Amino acid sequence: MSEKGKSPSLRSRRSAVPSDSASHHEYEHTQDDEHVGVVYQNPRDRNRFEAMLDTHKGSVVVVSALTALAFILRFYKINHPDQVVFDEVHFGKFASYYITRQYYFDVHPPFAKLLFGLAGWFVGFDGQFTFDTIGDSYTRNHVPYVGMRALPAILGSLTVPVVYAIMKESGYSTVIAAFSAAIILFDNAHVAQSRLILLDATLIFFMSLTIYGYIRFRKLRYREFTPEWWTWLVLTGTFMACTWGSKVNGILTVVCIGVAVVVDLWDLLDVRKEGHTMEYFWKHFVARVVGFIAVPFIIYLSFFYVHFWVLNQSGPGDNFMSPAFQETLSGNEMLLNSKEVHYYDTITLKHKDTKAFLHSHIERYPLKYDDGRISSQGQQVTAYGHNDTNNFWKVIPTRSLPETGRGRIVRHNDVIQLLHVNTQSHLLTHDVASPLKPTNQEFTTWPRDDHSRYNDTLFQVVLNAGEEGEAWKTKSGYFRLVHVPTKVSLWTSTSQLPDWAFKQQEINGDKNPQAQTAIWFVDDIITEAPEIGRYDDVKPVKVPKQMNFFRKFGELQLLMLQHNAGLTASHPYASGPINWPFLISGISFWTDNDNKKQIYLIGNIIGWWSSVLALSIYVGVLGADLLARRRGMDPIPDPVRNRLWNNAGFFLLVWAVHYLPFFLMGRQLFIHHYLPSHLASALIAGAVLNFVLSETINYPISAEGPKMRRRPSQWSDIGLKGPLILFAFSFLMFLMFVYIAPLTYGTPSMTGEQVNSKRLLSTWTLHFAAKVSGE
Repeated sequence: MSEKGKSPSLRSRRSAVPSDSASHHEYEHTQDDEHVGVVYQNPRDRNRFEAMLDTHKGSVVVVSALTALAFILRFYKINHPDQVVFDEVHFGKFASYYITRQYYFDVHPPFAKLLFGLAGWFVGFDGQFTFDTIGDSYTRNHVPYVGMRALPAILGSLTVPVVYAIMKESGYSTVIAAFSAAIILFDNAHVAQSRLILLDATLIFFMSLTIYGYIRFRKLRYREFTPEWWTWLVLTGTFMACTWGSKVNGILTVVCIGVAVVVDLWDLLDVRKEGHTMEYFWKHFVARVVGFIAVPFIIYLSFFYVHFWVLNQSGPGDNFMSPAFQETLSGNEMLLNSKEVHYYDTITLKHKDTKAFLHSHIERYPLKYDDGRISSQGQQVTAYGHNDTNNFWKVIPTRSLPETGRGRIVRHNDVIQLLHVNTQSHLLTHDVASPLKPTNQEFTTWPRDDHSRYNDTLFQVVLNAGEEGEAWKTKSGYFRLVHVPTKVSLWTSTSQLPDWAFKQQEINGDKNPQAQTAIWFVDDIITEAPEIGRYDDVKPVKVPKQMNFFRKFGELQLLMLQHNAGLTASHPYASGPINWPFLISGISFWTDNDNKKQIYLIGNIIGWWSSVLALSIYVGVLGADLLARRRGMDPIPDPVRNRLWNNAGFFLLVWAVHYLPFFLMGRQLFIHHYLPSHLASALIAGAVLNFVLSETINYPISAEGPKMRRRPSQWSDIGLKGPLILFAFSFLMFLMFVYIAPLTYGTPSMTGEQVNSKRLLSTWTLHFAAKVSGE
């Protein structure tokens, strides 16, 4: 360690072949970065102002000021605009569904939306306003929207002191902690997201609490298995579950902590560390399984349990779910109107995804298709989107039936024939290529009285998740129609046939009998079979059915993943991850054409670019240190190096895990997906500033325990230059924040020239800009 007032020097490394005791001492010195011992620095050498800020009272004053400013900036004109903004059309609507208890479907977990529903109920929202369109008026519809927006505003405001606390608990000075917090405090993107009924403020708040909780847990590593140690272990898992439950990409926080825990456990496996037996390792392993896997998963499950318990009424999300799920909802059409299908009933069949009817007509396939392939010239079988008598099919048995009773009901795995009523021909498929998809089989029909191809007209009714003997029902009886000889499933898509088939959808046989796109249902019974004892007088059961919670949970999780991956449509404000750190483009949240006002989500360019610079410096420092050590030199004191690798390295892990996976995603992406990584980059920026200003660090920061080896304590002496840099940087960020504020708050109105002046980068697509004409 260099002395006060002297510049750091490169130190030669110790002998490559030390004695056993010297080797053990050096290993501990470089690995255990937090120790308790005597203070060897003279406290009188510190700058008084900087030292005063580092006192408990000074820290309280600073964090109180930061928090107060955060609340002011996020609650300023929170009632403007009094209209639905951007994704409030979704998350405000979901809150209303919780209040009216109507089932809905969304790709995100329910925790944050449950909080919005609770906030709406608390402020008196009756749930009747459904947030249908951006620009719909809250005032005219008497919606207490300010109370609902207050929830994310509070969480967004509290994120600032949590960031400050993360840095303080990591061993940085008040000035450095305030520097990182200021990057979030004065950021326009964080402020804009926190003032609206959106999920990101909740996500980021609990993500920051997860980071804070894990650091507190790690600081107690010399007091393992104490009540305090267990408390922070469980709290970290709880915060992690809340992050995961707020938004689908909250799973990245779980991955981040998981990676950190794996590194920690790998370190505990090291045989050179005192007391690290395998029994000791397994105790730590089990504790982490409990705190970081079992507790979060149980809490995550509880969010869905409450979600299902509240949403017990039929709603707009019914059709996403399986029939068995839908029948658990009061008022659902399947529960109220489904009927059992009997043999000789005339029915209509609909494709689940495209909602087109199974259809046939007297016209035939052409002899030769445009690509030269030959068809069977059989009767056309298509899918048609409208009601038509050519959609009528009669269910014909392939076995003997009792004359009356429930033995005439069609059941799961029954083999049937389908008779097309208008042409009196049976549905048939065979080993002939379909018109548009040569890999699939053609569907046609065969005359009723011609039994020469009887086997080719046999189809098995396979109910989704059906049980043996389960009745086939209208509406709720989702099924696949599997051809008995060839095992292909009846399938259709939105692909249209040519004019010779009146541009109706193609029907063909999918060779994957398990395909989820080959699902159909009986839409209606047109004519019931005239039989005795049909039980027509039995009223439909209106009591919701029960379904195992874990079946409901598993079904919803699978749907969430499928639909999230399917969000691939283009969007004018979508952007790629490479653009986000540099603020290449933002998102238009809201516009008022009459008054020339707009909300444009974009970050504070000073804070974002400073964070990018800090990331670059940090990676460069680590690279240079590795290179110097490879050459046998120690340019950085060991405690400083350990802080850079262990603590700032954890921040880099948070940044990378929340950023790099987006490069692998094919779905729509927006700049707000970078906000969690931006928070991590603000933490790195503080760590880098401390490294630049001081060649020392604050330690000890870990709680003292019986296994801790005492070594000299020290502090990070950043002098008066630290506070000066903080004030200057915060002032510049505040000026930039105010300059962009009309785009953040959507007020006041701006002229075209003023809009042009706010476009700091030419790629920002702002509204109402003045046309620039050449002279």
